[in-house]
Amino acid sequence: MLRYAAIDIGSNSVRLQVAEVTPDGKIQVRAAERQVTRLGESVFRSGRISPEAMEFLCGVLAQFAQTYRKLDAVGMRAVATAAVRDASNQHEFIERASQAIGTRVEVISGQEEARLIHLGVQSVWPHPRQNLLIIDIGGGSAEIIHSESGRIRQAFSKPLGAVRLTGVFLKNDPPTPRELHRLNDYIEERIVSAVQRIGKQRWDRAIATSATAAAVVCAIHRVPRPDRDEGDRLRASTAQIRKLYEKLVLKDVGDRRKITGIGPRRAEIIIPGAAVLLRILQDFQLPSVYYSMAGVRDGIIADLAARGVGRELTQLNREQRGVVEQMATHYGVPLRHARKVAALAHSLFIGLQPLHSLPPDTGKLLEAAAFLHDTGHYVSDTRHHKHSYYLVANSDMAGFTDREREIVANLCRYHRKAMPGTVHPNFQPLNAEEKRIVTLLVPLLRLADSLDRSQDQRVRSLECAVRNGEVVLQLGSDRDIDLEQWAAERAGEVFRQVYDKPISLVKMRQQ
Repeated sequence: MLRYAAIDIGSNSVRLQVAEVTPDGKIQVRAAERQVTRLGESVFRSGRISPEAMEFLCGVLAQFAQTYRKLDAVGMRAVATAAVRDASNQHEFIERASQAIGTRVEVISGQEEARLIHLGVQSVWPHPRQNLLIIDIGGGSAEIIHSESGRIRQAFSKPLGAVRLTGVFLKNDPPTPRELHRLNDYIEERIVSAVQRIGKQRWDRAIATSATAAAVVCAIHRVPRPDRDEGDRLRASTAQIRKLYEKLVLKDVGDRRKITGIGPRRAEIIIPGAAVLLRILQDFQLPSVYYSMAGVRDGIIADLAARGVGRELTQLNREQRGVVEQMATHYGVPLRHARKVAALAHSLFIGLQPLHSLPPDTGKLLEAAAFLHDTGHYVSDTRHHKHSYYLVANSDMAGFTDREREIVANLCRYHRKAMPGTVHPNFQPLNAEEKRIVTLLVPLLRLADSLDRSQDQRVRSLECAVRNGEVVLQLGSDRDIDLEQWAAERAGEVFRQVYDKPISLVKMRQQ
């Protein structure tokens, strides 16, 4: 699977997430880090990011960069939200932060932030047909999102973040009744337009994201802060949140820190965060809300995957493709067949990444072998796979390293007949990782070649899925593909030996 990295520079904290996205869109997190920075404190007080906050954050970003580089992420996006949007020294910050992380930091709008939050929620906890209200209360802003059938209908970004509101309204601890009255009046004034424009709805569910929602829901369910992930998808009623809020406003920060589920730094800003959440639920007449761990970072990763970022690493570049097509033509390989096998092999490589877990750039070696595996017919039809190995191994292939060429040659050697063996002189020189690559890719090449056995491009499309321990290949075609299915079933035996999973072929009629 392709691996992506996301960094969300918020007004209260900065987060890193490195994750893989499965072919069916599920996000599998490989690393996640979070650091409270309170970047917004100086911005909301003076209009500028303070030198101390900037220095601290850039140090955190440099550490994050080390983490995601070690994990070989093929795509990265770093975004900054409300605090940086408002900072008068935004450009200085962007230059320094981008240098620290090694990629350009984007300052995104409230609407883009809402889009990423929505995409993150839908990718982690899909609601394809429901009518949702999604609420995200960050450090500098709050996003109110109306989602219907998996799409955003309306989205609003309001300056109602917990860090911002704490600095503006709460000067005493615990806050005075006057401060709380002014705070709630301001919240109501800011959200009324969103409530009116969205209007009365029949909601299927309300979902709250962000650390504020996590703290509120975990406090209600008495989930300790270190176990906050267990709060994911837990429900809290509006009545329970109101009761918690009424309890919070009477306590000073020391006593708020003693409440299970609320961390020591969150206790400093939990009152306005809970107030915003409660007011939104009341104004939309929602009886309850569910917490979701998803956020901007999940949306970034889902977006990178949807746009195919890094996919180019799995395929031959223009120069390499020209080289292998020229070689195939020189040795009399039918190009239509070679291109079809290459396309099918790529579909198998992408679709079965959860099983082989090979680096993305090995996909291009499989594609090259798909173009060149039949070159040996130029020498003789008898044992042509061995001739293919010799021709490829001894060719000058611009754009490929010597080791890459040797792997491609071995894939051609084993596209039929025997599987790789330690006694084979062409296989012995490979190192352990190269042998593993060849062994895992050979079954995919054999399947791809089998699925164009007639060389008539009868299989129009190919989709892969792993269900109940079985690999299901869905073959799209409007023609007779009995020959292809028979050949693929034979190749499936080799696949089973290598991957320890059987293969099932299903024909899907295409118009």
